[in-house]
Amino acid sequence: MKKNIFLLTACAFYALQFTACKKSDPAVIPPRTDIHLDSTNSLGSHIVDKDGKTLYYFSNDVNGQSNCTGGCLTNWPVFAADSTTTTFGAGLQAADFKTILTSTGAKQTTYKGWPLYYYSPGGVQEAAGQTTGEGVGNIWFVAKPNYSITIANFQLTGADGKNYLSTYAPGDGRTSYFSDDKGNTLYAFGRDSFLVNKFTKADFTNNSFWPIYETDNITVPSILDKTVFAVITFNGKKQLTYNGWPLYYFGGDAQTRGFNKGITIPPTLPVGSLWPIVNKTSAAAPKP
Repeated sequence: MKKNIFLLTACAFYALQFTACKKSDPAVIPPRTDIHLDSTNSLGSHIVDKDGKTLYYFSNDVNGQSNCTGGCLTNWPVFAADSTTTTFGAGLQAADFKTILTSTGAKQTTYKGWPLYYYSPGGVQEAAGQTTGEGVGNIWFVAKPNYSITIANFQLTGADGKNYLSTYAPGDGRTSYFSDDKGNTLYAFGRDSFLVNKFTKADFTNNSFWPIYETDNITVPSILDKTVFAVITFNGKKQLTYNGWPLYYFGGDAQTRGFNKGITIPPTLPVGSLWPIVNKTSAAAPKP
């Protein structure tokens, strides 16, 4: 009887020890399977894949198509999420992510219409947590969920169907300019003054022709000086400005990515003289 009691006591002792050891083991954290947000002091929140690797957008893709081809893909391989298993972390909406096919037929994930890429300088993929691709060539930027300004690098094509250069001379070539987070072109009104909207009527009856860019958010790519942006209030609506220029859409662009037809409006004036595109080099608006 005493022997049985000893055995039971010993078994209970070892069972308790085993349980105690189990409790002290570190918790096993399963790997993430979602596209989610990471953050750095310099760049703030940006989008990363399930392994924490930064995702980027390409300014040349403002039309929603993948324009990185050939050797470009060595340094910037496309990102394609597994649509059957991918989920999305806090701050991201599944509806903002789509899948397109590249010119080679490969699948590529887009965010708000921007195709997504990794950065792999020299063919060696950037490690998780790194953001060294930000600002490369002034055309590659981390993907963010809250940009108020993105940088497009695309052909200017007026409402007259003709192509124009950054000087507004006729010709083929890409021009850098500001767009919203969905790739819609932003313009200035040449008769505005510094922080003064002189185009929009008080009752907004002409707002459909040149809608003001309404936002009170200032989140821009790192190559831009955030302090040069400001928000003004026009009859109760918040309008973003750059270097004093209030920013507008062109109704005739019909909120179509990559369209910049407004540069030739009105057709009786020199191209870009009344409604120019806006970019980093735009001179400050004149003081009132």
